[in-house]
Amino acid sequence: MPIPRPPLSRRAMTVGAAVIAVLAVAALAFVLLPQDSSADTSTRDARITLPDSPGSTGTVDIDARLYVPAVTPAPTVLLAHGFGGSKDSVDGEARDLAARGYTVLAYSARGFGDSTGSISLNDPDREVADARELIDWLAEQPEVELDAPGDPHVGVAGGSYGGALALSAGGTDPRIDSIAAAITWNDLGQALFPNYGVTSAEGREALGDTATPAAAEYGGPGVLKRGWAGVFFGVGASGAAPAGDGNGTDGTQAGTAEETSACGRFAPEFCDAYAQSAVTGIPSQQLLDLLTAHSPVAVASNITAPTLLVQGSQDTLFGLDQADATARQIAAAGGNVTVRWFDGGHDAGGTDGTSDQAIADFFDTTLRESDAAADSQPFVYSTQRAADERGGDRNRRMTAPDYPGLIPDSDPTETRSLTFTPAAENQSIIRPPGASPSAISSIPGLGSVLSTLGSTGAGAALTADLPGQSATFTSEPVDSSVTVTGVPRVNLRVASLASPGQAVLFAKLYDVAPNGTRTLPGGAVSAIRLPDTEGIDPVDVTVALPGISYLVQQGHRLELSISTTDQAYAVPLEPAQFSVAMTDNTIALPTVPAEASANSTVPVAPLIGIGIVLLAVAGAIVTGVVRTRRRAVAEVDESLIDTPLVITDLAKTYSNGFRAVDGVSFEVKQGQVLGLLGPNGAGKTTTLRMLMGLITPTGGDIRVFGHKVTPGAPVLSRLGSFVEGSGFLPHLTGTQNLRLYWEATGRPMEDAHVEEALEIADLGTAIERKVKSYSQGMRQRLAIAQAMLGLPDLMVLDEPTNGLDPPQIRTMRDVLINYAKTGRTVLVSSHLLAEVEQTCTHVVVMNRGSVISSGTVRELTAAGGQTEIRVDDAARAQSVLGTSGHEGAVIVDDGTVTVDLTDADAAVVIRELVTAGISVRGFSQSTRLEDVFLDLVHRDTPGSSTSKDRS
Repeated sequence: MPIPRPPLSRRAMTVGAAVIAVLAVAALAFVLLPQDSSADTSTRDARITLPDSPGSTGTVDIDARLYVPAVTPAPTVLLAHGFGGSKDSVDGEARDLAARGYTVLAYSARGFGDSTGSISLNDPDREVADARELIDWLAEQPEVELDAPGDPHVGVAGGSYGGALALSAGGTDPRIDSIAAAITWNDLGQALFPNYGVTSAEGREALGDTATPAAAEYGGPGVLKRGWAGVFFGVGASGAAPAGDGNGTDGTQAGTAEETSACGRFAPEFCDAYAQSAVTGIPSQQLLDLLTAHSPVAVASNITAPTLLVQGSQDTLFGLDQADATARQIAAAGGNVTVRWFDGGHDAGGTDGTSDQAIADFFDTTLRESDAAADSQPFVYSTQRAADERGGDRNRRMTAPDYPGLIPDSDPTETRSLTFTPAAENQSIIRPPGASPSAISSIPGLGSVLSTLGSTGAGAALTADLPGQSATFTSEPVDSSVTVTGVPRVNLRVASLASPGQAVLFAKLYDVAPNGTRTLPGGAVSAIRLPDTEGIDPVDVTVALPGISYLVQQGHRLELSISTTDQAYAVPLEPAQFSVAMTDNTIALPTVPAEASANSTVPVAPLIGIGIVLLAVAGAIVTGVVRTRRRAVAEVDESLIDTPLVITDLAKTYSNGFRAVDGVSFEVKQGQVLGLLGPNGAGKTTTLRMLMGLITPTGGDIRVFGHKVTPGAPVLSRLGSFVEGSGFLPHLTGTQNLRLYWEATGRPMEDAHVEEALEIADLGTAIERKVKSYSQGMRQRLAIAQAMLGLPDLMVLDEPTNGLDPPQIRTMRDVLINYAKTGRTVLVSSHLLAEVEQTCTHVVVMNRGSVISSGTVRELTAAGGQTEIRVDDAARAQSVLGTSGHEGAVIVDDGTVTVDLTDADAAVVIRELVTAGISVRGFSQSTRLEDVFLDLVHRDTPGSSTSKDRS
C-alpha cells in the first residue's frame, strides 16, 4: 500500500520549529508588548466656573483635566464619565486618545468628584448646558484646532451617563463634529420603567412596521427596575460608585459634609418624584415627563454630526432597544449614524478595549477624514452561544453591510418564524401574596455571570422558574443553526384576575440544549404591565422580548417563559391569577446576515513585514522538507514492503542510564499471530511504545511494511493498537467514543467499519451508555474494537484479555485467529500463556530487555520438556530407560513415569520398553508453553549457570 507522506526528519522539524518560534516571539513582542502611549502626552488640571443655570446668578465649579498631545493644535474630544464616576474614571481612555493625537478634555460632571452642584440627570439647562460651556472654554485654548473663531473641531464621547450626555449635547450644539455614545439610554423613563407588552391596535401596528432589528414599542407606564433603580439613585444619594458602570468608576465620594439630606446630591425634584414611584413601583406622569425631557429622545432628531452608538448585549439596564430607538431618530432626521453591538455592557464590566478602540477609530474617520464621514459604515455585532457548548469561540464578531431599516426604502430586517408546540389549553399561573418567593433572573451588574451560572447544575436551581408561577411554551428543535439578531416578538392572549394596575408579567426566552441545559441569553427579561379589563376578558398583547445577539445551535429548542414574579423588579404584592396562551404558536426571530470578522485588535501594518520574513523562512523550510522527504523515501526498504514488521537491534536507554531494551530483533510476517512474552520489566511495553512511535529508540530501527517508524510517521495509519489502557472520554457513549476516535484520524467514516468493530465489542445495548458506567471488562472490549477500526493491516494489542471472563476470552481468541486468516497480522503481548499457546502461531520471549528465544509455538514446546509414559511397572520402566541412556526418568506413581525425550525417537523408546517385557499403555508429550517459558526465564536469571553476562 503506498504511503502518501514520508515522515519528516527530526532534525528538520526541530530546526524549523525553532526558527519559527524565535521569529514568532520576536514579532509578538514587537506588536503586543505594551507601549508607553502617554510618553508624549502632557496634562494640566483646570477648575472651570460655569453658570448654575441660564439666567441664574449662582455658579458651579467643574473639575477638569486637559490632555495635550505632542503636536498641537489638534482635533479635540470632550470626554464624559459614567454615573458615579469622575474625570479620573476616564483617564485611560483620555490618554489613549491623546496618544492618537487628540487634545482631550475630561471632566467631572456637576455633583460628582470634586465638581460642585447637584445631580439633575442631564438637565438641558444644567449638565447639557455645561457641555456647551466647556466647548466655549476649549475654543479659547491654544492646543485646540478651530473650524472658526469660537468653533473648535470637536467630538464628544461618553459611556452610560456620559453617553446620554454626549447625545444630548450633540442635539443642542451644532459645533459638535462627531459623537460616540456607549451603553446608554434613549429614554430613561422607559429604561427604568419598561413595558414591553403592546395591547393597542396602533401600537401593535407601529411595532409591526418598524424595520430595524431591535425595535420595541413602549406599552405605557411600566414596571420599576427596582434593583437597577436602587443602585442608580442610591449612588447619587450616597456618593458611592455603582457596580458595573460603563467607565470603570472609581468610587469617588460625591457628597460633602454639609449635604446631609436624604437626596444627597440629587436635585430635589428628582428625589421627591423617585421616592413616590419607588414605593408604588408605578411611575408618576411627572417623573416620566421629567426623565424623558432629560434623555436623548428629546433632542436626537436634531443631531446632524456623524454618530456612533455602541451598545452591549449583556446589559439589563440599557438594552439593545435603547440604541435602536436613538438610531432610528437620528436616521429619520437625515443624520449619519453607525451602530455597533458588543458582548458586554453594565452586566459584564461596561465597555471593553475593543469598544474603546472602535470609538477612537470612529473619531479618526470623522474628525480627521472629513470626506469619509458621510460614508455608510458597516454594522458590527458580536454573537454569543450557549455556555455548555464545547469547541470553538463562544463569542464571534460579525460584520453586516449596514444596520438594517435605517435608510428610507432600504430592506427591512429579515425575520424567521419558529413554530412552538401547541398547548392543549391555556396555562394558569399565580402570583403569591407578597410576591414571595420571586424568580431570580438577574442581579444588577452580575447579569452575565448569573446567566452563565444558570446553565450549570448548581446555578440552574437558583435561576429556575418557580412552579405555579410560570407558563412555558417550547419549540421544536431547530433543524439548522439560527442567529437571533435583535428583539424577538411573540403574540400572547392573557386573562387576569388582579387588582387595578396590578396585572404584571415577565417574559423570558431560553435556549435549551439537547441535554436539557437552559441558557437565558443576556440574562434579561421583558416586563409587561397589562391594562385593566372588565372581569376576566382576555387581552391580546404583542411582547417585544429582550434584544439579543445569539446563536441557537442546531438541535436546540427555544423555550418561552411567562412568569408572575421577578426579583429585579417592583412586583405588586397583592395575589393575582393569570391565564396565558400563545395566539399563533409562533415567534418572530430577527436575523441580520453577516460575515464573521476577526476579533483581533493587533495592528496590521507591522504584521505585513513580519509576514514577509516568515514567508522567506517558510521557503527555506520547504526546501529542507523536500530534501528530507527525498531522504525518507530513499530509506524505505523495498525488500520489506510486504513484511508487516521488522525490528532490528532495537535499544532504549533512559537518561538515568537504565537500559530497558537491548538489541531486540524479530520479524512478523503476514498472517501470523505473534505473542510477545516476558515477565514484568522484560521490556515488552517499551518495545510496543517504540513501535507505535510514542517514544523514540536510542538505537536500531523499526520498519512497518518497509517504512522506518518515527513519531507521527504516515505508515502508522496502517496499524491499529491498544497499549497501556484505553483513554476513553467517560461522558460519551461507546459508539460516540469510537466515532470520535476515527474522526480524529481524518479518514472517511465509511472506511472505519464501525459495525464490524461493534460486533466484535459485543456490548449489546450498553454500547449506547456512557463509558463511565462500564466495567473493566466492557472497557477492554471497547478498546479492542477501537484498535480494529479500519481493519488495520497490523494490529498491536497489549494484554487484550485483561478483565474478560472465560467466554469472552474464547471469543477474543477466535477473533484474533480469524483476523489473521484474512492475511492481516496480529502482535499480542500477554501474561496468559495458555491463551497464547492456543491463539498464537509464533512467539518471541523477552527477559531483561533482550530476546531470549523465538520461533513457532510448536517449535518451542517440542524443543524440550517431559514425556509421560503409562506402563504396568513404573520401577522396571525407570531402570530400562536409564540403561538405554535416558537418564532422569521420574516415577509419578506405580503406573506412570516421566522423562525428557528431547533428542530421542519415541518409536525407539517404546520398542525398548516392550522388548524388556514392559507393557506400554500410553505415551504423551506433556510439555506446555508455560513450562518452556518458565525454564527459559529461569535459565536467563542472574546467578543461574546459563545466565547471560550483561555487565
